[in-house]
Amino acid sequence: MSKIGLKNRLGSPKMKKIMMVAVIAIVVAGLGWGGWRIFTGDTDVNFRVLNEGEVPQQIASQVIPEYRQLERALACMVDGKVYVVATRGEKPTSGYEIAIERMTLNEEDEASTLVVYAQFKDPEPGMALTQALTYPLQVAETELSKLPDQIQLKVQYMD
Repeated sequence: MSKIGLKNRLGSPKMKKIMMVAVIAIVVAGLGWGGWRIFTGDTDVNFRVLNEGEVPQQIASQVIPEYRQLERALACMVDGKVYVVATRGEKPTSGYEIAIERMTLNEEDEASTLVVYAQFKDPEPGMALTQALTYPLQVAETELSKLPDQIQLKVQYMD
């Protein structure tokens, strides 16, 4: 189509109205989503996943042994830093994984709720696996300055 033909098509009053309605709908949807995020109070929490050697001794010796058999997320403060521990519970073989994807903090009615979004991955059927009890978990150091009032674990299973 030539430039003139395109200009004529967009230049018609009907097309201008359609384009205007589409632009307004996109802007309203964007503002609605952004406003919802602002009014619900959800803010992203920055964190860094720790490798086994970086986990504070207090968490490794006291928290993990007590909670590793449960599927949950919990927060604890060590030396002024807030850490999050996400666990999958006891599993009969190797091959089970957990990965903390993101965290959000919701402050509502003077109560704070930390939501931990984690991905769970199970072993492929038919894989050769070690027959031993395992306790998949992940520990993350956050930039929070105080412990949340509540913590929730939201899980997504991956193939």
